[in-house]
Amino acid sequence: MMVQRKAKKMHESKQSAGLLDRAGKLIEHARKAGADKADAVVVRRRSGSVSVRNGKVENTEASESDDFSLRVFVGQRVATVSAGQGVDEASLAERAVAMARVSPEDEHARLADADLLAENWPELDLFDPSEPGSVELADAARAMEAAALAVKGVQSSIGAGASAGLYGLVLATSHGFAGSFERSGFSRSVSVIAGEGTRMERDYDFDSRVFFGDLDDAQSIGRSAGERAARRVNPRKVPTGANITVVFDPRAARGFIGHMVGAINGASVARKSSFLKDRMGEQISVAGLTLLDDPFIARGSASRPFDGEGVSTGPLTMVENGVLRQWYLASPVAHELGLVTNGRASRGGGGVSPSSTNVVVSPGEVSPQDLIRSVGTGFYVTELIGQGVNQLTGEYSRGASGFWIENGEIAFPVSEVTIASNMRDMFMRMTLADDIDRKYSIAAPTIAVEGMTLAGD
Repeated sequence: MMVQRKAKKMHESKQSAGLLDRAGKLIEHARKAGADKADAVVVRRRSGSVSVRNGKVENTEASESDDFSLRVFVGQRVATVSAGQGVDEASLAERAVAMARVSPEDEHARLADADLLAENWPELDLFDPSEPGSVELADAARAMEAAALAVKGVQSSIGAGASAGLYGLVLATSHGFAGSFERSGFSRSVSVIAGEGTRMERDYDFDSRVFFGDLDDAQSIGRSAGERAARRVNPRKVPTGANITVVFDPRAARGFIGHMVGAINGASVARKSSFLKDRMGEQISVAGLTLLDDPFIARGSASRPFDGEGVSTGPLTMVENGVLRQWYLASPVAHELGLVTNGRASRGGGGVSPSSTNVVVSPGEVSPQDLIRSVGTGFYVTELIGQGVNQLTGEYSRGASGFWIENGEIAFPVSEVTIASNMRDMFMRMTLADDIDRKYSIAAPTIAVEGMTLAGD
């Protein structure tokens, strides 16, 4: 069971506590300058990274910032101003209010309703104080690269990198919310080339975690990247065909599910730019698919104890057995749609917009191996290329690479093909495997989609 803590008693770093105090002062200055209501956000970022190629350090970077953003409301007129750490709070507030007074009215602009603001939230174990230095990051990058280059068939390195960082959010509002949280992040990645001449192929592998100790070891990441690249050498052409079953490996499937997540974002619905805009309460996918959005996963890569408006709402079932149940909502978009926010607001560019957190797709009941065997003949996708997705119409057309499936087995590598269909049909023709990996912000299994068109030779 998660431990609940009162907002004012939640543990905060000394720096975050100081920033929260400054955010509160910004609110006070805004009210004195004539704002009817306001909120102040400080986004904290700390990062360090090292990139390596051929065993030598190519680049070392370090950065840190505390970016202040004040949003003020004068009636239904709103303005946002941003500044860095040394800002004069009174002057910033006066400028924001002056801007708001000459801005056009926005009938949907608003703070979250006071009765929705969080008074307590779960402890999610999101901060690891580990601080690997540049030497340690470089050693990990070298180890990944060396492991990848040791794989038979791998010819050269594109590069390897390791990073460590921090994201923090401090939020105060004029109607009673004050809170902050920090989330650490660590990553490792490597990319290599296998084969020779015109038969060269590239691939990569990576890992990203909230806690340093949870990262996959550098040698394993490197070896996986090398093996992925070596398997792709000497790809063949395949003929153009219709009614092809395409199997998306988990890496490609995460992107595919991401298109569903984008289509049920309330902002897209309000703009009428989503092909699912009129489908609430209807079957939009196979009955076996349930899509859960859960910001409360301990150590989750997209977890947060409260959203960008101070609302703390736990897991939401967005799609239940194929039926669309929710849009992703923040208060302005929710008001435009005649609804109430469901705690999925994020901050960016001074404004508020809805976004997903940790997305978990319900697993199927068949292993990836059995799913491939059931396909007989088809195409197993490991990489997608290009941005050929139309969220307004649902049309889907992407360049792809992967492997041909014959007699239910992976037969040979394939590259330079295009797969196409419409996502309305794709969502209804999915078969889900059981290989969910929950370490990513979108946890999706291997997915087979029937009835696609493949453009090859």
